[in-house]
Amino acid sequence: MDTKGVLSSPSQSQSTAQLKYVQELATSGEEPPPKYFHKNVNDKGNQVTTDDSLSVPIIDISRLTSNASIEEKEEEMGKLKSALNSWGMFQAVGHGIPQNLLDDMYNISKKFFDLPVEEKQRYALSKDDEIFDLQGFGSDSMGANINGQVLDWSDRLRYWPGDDSPLNFRRTLDEYSVQVRSVSEIILKEMAKSLGLEDDDFLNQLGDRQYVYTRFSFYPPCSRPDLVYGLKAHTDGGAITFLLQDPEVRGLQVHKYDQWVSVPCMPGALLVNIGDLLQIMSNGIFKSPLHRAVTNTERTRISVAMFYLPHMDQEIEPVAALIDESNPRKYRRMKAKDFLEAFFQTYLQGERVYDWASI
Repeated sequence: MDTKGVLSSPSQSQSTAQLKYVQELATSGEEPPPKYFHKNVNDKGNQVTTDDSLSVPIIDISRLTSNASIEEKEEEMGKLKSALNSWGMFQAVGHGIPQNLLDDMYNISKKFFDLPVEEKQRYALSKDDEIFDLQGFGSDSMGANINGQVLDWSDRLRYWPGDDSPLNFRRTLDEYSVQVRSVSEIILKEMAKSLGLEDDDFLNQLGDRQYVYTRFSFYPPCSRPDLVYGLKAHTDGGAITFLLQDPEVRGLQVHKYDQWVSVPCMPGALLVNIGDLLQIMSNGIFKSPLHRAVTNTERTRISVAMFYLPHMDQEIEPVAALIDESNPRKYRRMKAKDFLEAFFQTYLQGERVYDWASI
């Protein structure tokens, strides 16, 4: 999950740039301001692998349902557990969401970002400092009070289903939300069963009042992809994320074996990844993957991420059945709100939240 922010005490030239969205900077032909530069881009730990044998696992959701044979279910269940233990993410195929609905989601995203800046500003982010105020259009440079953060080369529309929406795309998003929720329940139940738990052990912790919000991300071309990221390296702070990738333009990378692996475009698939809260619920068995988005000099990239979080008052902890003498409790019990506040603070510092959550 990304946040919003600006650098403190900017120079006069930087202050002017702060008033521009990333899309404006990209079309103006200006060099990206230094506040977007990452000093460690060329470090050894940031190298991208050329090993073609490394690839994010593919899971066929249809083989996990009641329509599949016992053998198919067992085989796919084993693949799911392995994917979550080692990668923390997978490409979900056979999920049952119609291709035309996935295409519609991409198209309404493109239509929004194609709007004139003045029109998009009607849906601008709030200027308040509330950490959970994630509604609206903006970018890091439009945020409130991030001190020293290197900014991401992307503009974003954050949207909570049920609120007024731009371009009247509420019907498409609501339909997509219903279908993804159905898939998420299947996957969360299968995740639990793969660990020998009751079907609803993870769903019960998420509770009946789950927060679901969608982030539409726009990554314009960048003249300095050697220094600038579309989205800095991070883990997701929620429970589970569903990402509809750009059908043609790569940009997502996941950290694996001390190197970065490029995630291929797979039209029709949904990329599913574990968030920090589900890593905690699984007592560290499932891994929340470190991932990032890179930039390129020629092509725009769009993605749509749907995040699932428990209600802020919900208490989260490792499922009791996963704790024994050989597998002691790794994380304490905490309210979701407290965890997410800590997550945002550590994210801004380029760190992970597990020291705060660990016992």
